[in-house]
Amino acid sequence: MGQMMGSYNARNVDLYMDDNPTFNHQDGFSFNRKQREMIAKEEDLVSARIPPKYRDYCSHYLLEYQVCRYKNMPMLYKCAHEKHDYLNCEHQDYMLRMKEFERERRLRLRENRLVGVA
Repeated sequence: MGQMMGSYNARNVDLYMDDNPTFNHQDGFSFNRKQREMIAKEEDLVSARIPPKYRDYCSHYLLEYQVCRYKNMPMLYKCAHEKHDYLNCEHQDYMLRMKEFERERRLRLRENRLVGVA
């Protein structure tokens, strides 16, 4: 069983943090949603010794930050912009994942209501 995330009501629809989406990613949208894709290459992440838990959609910013840290050691304050870009990307990624989680929860509730009516 996966970890819990979101509100208490997520448990009512058997939704867990590591569940894959069960609905079409286009349902409910009038515009074409683009699938997210990794920008950083796996070889670059391995050669930079980025741990697997940090290999996400923001890892290209992490690579830039690590390169800056390497070039500017010990004056790490010069990498504030790269660090900000990375942390901002992580925040945006978190917000997007939370929105997708909430969308999944609401679609499951809607499905349960429609099945109950029929």
